[in-house]
Amino acid sequence: MSYAYLIGQVTIKRPEMWAEYTKQVPGTLVPWGAELVFRGKQVAVLAGENSHPDVVVIRFPNVAAVNQWFSSAAYQSLIPLREQAADVVLLSYET
Repeated sequence: MSYAYLIGQVTIKRPEMWAEYTKQVPGTLVPWGAELVFRGKQVAVLAGENSHPDVVVIRFPNVAAVNQWFSSAAYQSLIPLREQAADVVLLSYET
């Protein structure tokens, strides 16, 4: 079975706002059958360069679900909070 993954590369600017954002995101994932796989802090860069010390990985059933979630009113309403709280790069991948 193939999945789609959303990878977020994150540099937190305002921890209190980031905490509020991360508290609200899980509820936006439910309609799309998505699951938070993990949030983590970088331990080391073993090769190359990475400018974002935090990461989040979310698994979706397919690419369409990633796109529908991202475009949903529920998630779109959180983007201003996200932008104030952190610098974030969101990428999607398919397995």
